[in-house]
Amino acid sequence: MSEAVTRGVKIEVESEYVPERSNPERESYFFAYHIRITNDGDETVQLMSRHWIITDSEGHVEEVKGPGVVGAQPTLEPGESFEYSSFCPLNTSMGIMHGTYQMITEDGQQFDAKIAPFTLAKDPVVFH
Repeated sequence: MSEAVTRGVKIEVESEYVPERSNPERESYFFAYHIRITNDGDETVQLMSRHWIITDSEGHVEEVKGPGVVGAQPTLEPGESFEYSSFCPLNTSMGIMHGTYQMITEDGQQFDAKIAPFTLAKDPVVFH
């Protein structure tokens, strides 16, 4: 799980390996991730776009940019949350994702809300 807070916007991410959608023999690994965006600040914000940086275990980097998330550009009043799930296919059994959501306040101030790095792993990863 990862968590980051930028200007009162908290972003929490959990990821999981999806074996029934994966085919390791063909180097095809499928991961799902669930995101909760919570406005812990005191101003209304809207998520306008996303920027993901995805790195597999061989160092291959892919960037994904686009408007909104899952077809939405949610507006969050103070105290409100928005949750969604999405997926990421990889050619390796492990990788990492991080990025930003481009946000805008009611008075037009734009800022990037950080999405802290999180692991995509077929097998559980334990750090000592």
